[in-house]
Amino acid sequence: MPDEVRPRHVAIIADGNRRWARERGLPVLAGHIQGVEAIRPVVRRARDAGVETLSVYTFSTENWSRPQDEVTGLFGLIDGAVRQYTDELIAEDVRVRVIGRLHEAPSDVQRSIRAAEERTAAGSRLTLNICFNYSGRAEIVDAARAMMAAQVDPSAIDEEHFAEHLYTAGQPQVDLVIRTGGDQRTSNFLLWQAAYAELIFCPKYWPDFTDDDFDAALAEYVRRDRRFGG
Repeated sequence: MPDEVRPRHVAIIADGNRRWARERGLPVLAGHIQGVEAIRPVVRRARDAGVETLSVYTFSTENWSRPQDEVTGLFGLIDGAVRQYTDELIAEDVRVRVIGRLHEAPSDVQRSIRAAEERTAAGSRLTLNICFNYSGRAEIVDAARAMMAAQVDPSAIDEEHFAEHLYTAGQPQVDLVIRTGGDQRTSNFLLWQAAYAELIFCPKYWPDFTDDDFDAALAEYVRRDRRFGG
């Protein structure tokens, strides 16, 4: 894929884990387990395709309203996955970043995630953003708070300066958003960064999404005539 048409930043709303499990008569957590496994081949395919940044929506701030046993299970699953796959990500030259309000997570999860960020910091072929306890509106609020705390002169604030205070500071804007699960909305995900992103909606539930589906989304992106400003 030529560099000039390849998306630099792909964002995925990995939806449908719970419905996948329920349709199979399985516990909800089984869907989340399969959802974690579905991330791995997509990370490898994104890296091999030359994508610079891959952002995956794993836990939104709204997910706190789910049943407590599901939330607890999700935290345990994320903690376990981070511990289990860090060595694999290092071997694949992937850098892990966690974007969101990590400070609200249990302390053991925070420690695991920070350790993974430190151990993979040298990764240069792909940056994997794990969007955890994330909300696009909350990110914009946090950026505004950071600017106020830094006592930034209001007359100096422009879009470029504001973007430097977002969780994704220094990363390319989102070129492509893929949402699985059949719904067609962005669900408060990377609102600032995806202002001009192409949107692709896949009817498959996330646990059934494959690296071939990812390739198909990239091919569809290449076919589109991107226009900015309208």
